[in-house]
Amino acid sequence: MKYAAGLDGGGTKTAVTVLDENGRTALSFESGGINYNGRDEADIQRSLAEIADAIAAACGGPDACAQMVVGAAGVSNPAVPGRLVSALRDAGYRGGVHVVGDHETALFGALGREHGMILIAGTGSICFGRSESGQVHRTGGFGYLIDDEGSGYSIGRDLLAAVVRSHDGRAPATALTEMVYDRLGIGTVGEIVSFVYDRSTGKQDIAALAPLLSVACALGDEAALRIAERTAAELVELVLPVAERLSLGDGELAMAGSVLLRSEQVREAFVARLRAACPGVRAITPRRDASAGAALMALRMLQ
Repeated sequence: MKYAAGLDGGGTKTAVTVLDENGRTALSFESGGINYNGRDEADIQRSLAEIADAIAAACGGPDACAQMVVGAAGVSNPAVPGRLVSALRDAGYRGGVHVVGDHETALFGALGREHGMILIAGTGSICFGRSESGQVHRTGGFGYLIDDEGSGYSIGRDLLAAVVRSHDGRAPATALTEMVYDRLGIGTVGEIVSFVYDRSTGKQDIAALAPLLSVACALGDEAALRIAERTAAELVELVLPVAERLSLGDGELAMAGSVLLRSEQVREAFVARLRAACPGVRAITPRRDASAGAALMALRMLQ
């Protein structure tokens, strides 16, 4: 029995799906993140070693998994694919490896086909589309220092900004202040500054604040509601150029990532804005996740 594995490697975690040669799921689990643009190389090596060991144990040895597709965040950096393959070899994996952007595997899993559009808003943000003729276009996905609008990181940054703006009088009082203080275990704006600029604070730490947005919106907090509307507008801006350039204005758009799937306020605002801007696009939830999409791609290569 031969097996095919799919990895969905993000900044904070990696989801893994392993299929047997008949397409049945043999294993599904999560490990640490494998994004070289946001994680320490030693952490990535440990995650990949854990993944390779788990796959080998489930499949009956290191040679049983014949093909792997890695959908990874950060592969727009041309050095990343080679480093991932090398790290997998060091971890003991000996089968075929194909590295693509996680947006490609997410699209395949979400729609069950290669063509269409997907919008991913998790720690980062990106919109990717492929036409039936094979043309592709993407918007966003260039990292938190210069991009990632509408992402969990962007929301977390905006929440912190709302707190400091309220503190110094540029904005009214907001329920976000106590929420952020409680989540971080602090009590002053000075401690927010220390948290943000501490070298040990990563983008995932700021993105981890994003769930507070839904809580504050449910309370009717004006600052939170503005952030939700701004986030929705930024996400629509990602979709429109992809739909226009690829003539996909009458197709499906899969919504993926924690921002869209877990924040009702952002999702509803996004869907309303998208309907107004591009009425023919139908926003749907993914049929399968990105790791399953990667595994299906690997299985097709294996076959």
